[in-house]
Amino acid sequence: MMKVISGFERQLCDIQGRLFELALSKGYDCPSFIAAFMESETAKMLDSSYDRLQWSGEEYILLNLVEEANELKKAGIKYDKEIMFWSGYLYRYWHYLTGESSKEIYNQADEKTMKEAYLGFHSLDNVMAVEDLKELHRQKAMLEDS
Repeated sequence: MMKVISGFERQLCDIQGRLFELALSKGYDCPSFIAAFMESETAKMLDSSYDRLQWSGEEYILLNLVEEANELKKAGIKYDKEIMFWSGYLYRYWHYLTGESSKEIYNQADEKTMKEAYLGFHSLDNVMAVEDLKELHRQKAMLEDS
């Protein structure tokens, strides 16, 4: 049986999608922002079953991350707004679907994987997109092991 994502969880997915878009609009380097966020204590707080940060909105979450990271790289590589939103949304959805931490998810699908997968996966059902990204990770791991 597949986990049903609640309305509250979907709202948090949307906030994280908007957070990724906000980082783009603020001029942060997209790959380094995504890496910093997914491996951060800030993301870990969002992963918890309840944390005050979940109610804060994307602007406050970004401020929290900037403070935590000391400095995020400005300028550099820019992704399309749609890629940023989809990546942020799907990473959070993935967490709710599987219970995996942001860090575990990022280790399976880093920002480069998400950017490359966007074109073929963004129109899929979110569950199917997560399953396909996990399968890509398994295939890459098998190739590395052989």
